[in-house]
Amino acid sequence: MRPWLRSTLIALAALLMLPGALAQPVRVGIVTFLSGPAAGPFGVPARNAAELMAEVLNAGSVQAPYATKGFAGNPIELVIIDEAGGTQKQVAEFRNLAPRVDMVIGYISSGDCLGIAPVAEELKKLTVLFDCGTPRIFEDASYKYVFRTGPHATLDSVSTALYLLEKHPKVQSIAGINQNYAWGQDSWADFEAAVKAMKPGIEVKTSQMTKLYSGQFGAEISTLMSSGAEVIHSSFWGGDLEGLVLQGAPRGLFQKHIVVLAAGEPAINRLGTKIPEGTIIGARGPFGPFAPDTPFARWFKNAYQERYQVAPNYASYKMAQAILGLKAAYEKAGGARPTQEQIIAAFEGLTFEGPGGPVRMTLGKGHQAVMDAAVGTAKHVGGELQIVDIKRYPADKVNPPEAVKSEAWIKSGFKSR
Repeated sequence: MRPWLRSTLIALAALLMLPGALAQPVRVGIVTFLSGPAAGPFGVPARNAAELMAEVLNAGSVQAPYATKGFAGNPIELVIIDEAGGTQKQVAEFRNLAPRVDMVIGYISSGDCLGIAPVAEELKKLTVLFDCGTPRIFEDASYKYVFRTGPHATLDSVSTALYLLEKHPKVQSIAGINQNYAWGQDSWADFEAAVKAMKPGIEVKTSQMTKLYSGQFGAEISTLMSSGAEVIHSSFWGGDLEGLVLQGAPRGLFQKHIVVLAAGEPAINRLGTKIPEGTIIGARGPFGPFAPDTPFARWFKNAYQERYQVAPNYASYKMAQAILGLKAAYEKAGGARPTQEQIIAAFEGLTFEGPGGPVRMTLGKGHQAVMDAAVGTAKHVGGELQIVDIKRYPADKVNPPEAVKSEAWIKSGFKSR
């Protein structure tokens, strides 16, 4: 054998014996809004969290219980797709993305999740829904390849209803302004039913359902203000949420009514004290200023803030949580390169630690997460917006039991069975 060839083969053999030398990237598709009105408050913070988590996990610089590099030593490689364009476009994008990646994490829009879930099942592609809220995903269907690592919208509606009636027990009337698609419809239905279950006889003055991303709410604000309702509920998000605050506050909507923003947390960083004092704010779970004071939660907040010079909002927390859930399932499955079937088996019923606290995959036959909830009130302190009077609710108080639909559970008076 020629000397140069012998030397090359010896060097190659030595290289292959190094730890991690045979590791192959795990390609993860990430789908989030990169353009349009949902990009700034939701999509970009989620993408930022995905890039941060991939970087620190690949470097092995995350604290326990996620100190191992990548996914079982395999580096994480992200393929990032824009969620903008509507459900039909996203289904086409998913069909193109699925063969190119090992798994998919994505979707902020409930409409997109409802459209993607059956396609993921058809293509047999492990897909983790990280944010969308509609409870219909696992309450109206059963999936093997689809998981959701964040709590669904029932948690938001029930926790804000509990908080409202604890702080304002004498209220007699409510009204709503919500987006006219799955998320807004489900959120309002659950909030209305929860309030009525806790306080029978409360009057619903009006329910305004607006076109998604309409951005202008002059007529609806006028209707709400003339309705006589004491409480205004909204699950608006993205540009619609910001539009409601910026258009409604100067007209006195937040001064004349108790306003409940069930998904209001992402507006904190962007609007600050433009959100009037007294506004009740939820964060789709224990995220952002509602995150528990644990070493892991502090690590995530500090790492994100150091990287992007802004505090992470709940979209960031939920994206990080989805990646960590996948890592936990991947490594629980065992081996350096578990099969998709092994990862799914490990994922079902999994309990893992997220930046918002414990996550338990207990609904949807082990495919849907439950978490505790937290709600607070906006207050202006020293020229900054703070969330005060935070109340936490255990997961079993704000989520239906397994195999019980949210609507039926709320109307039953929140019976466990």
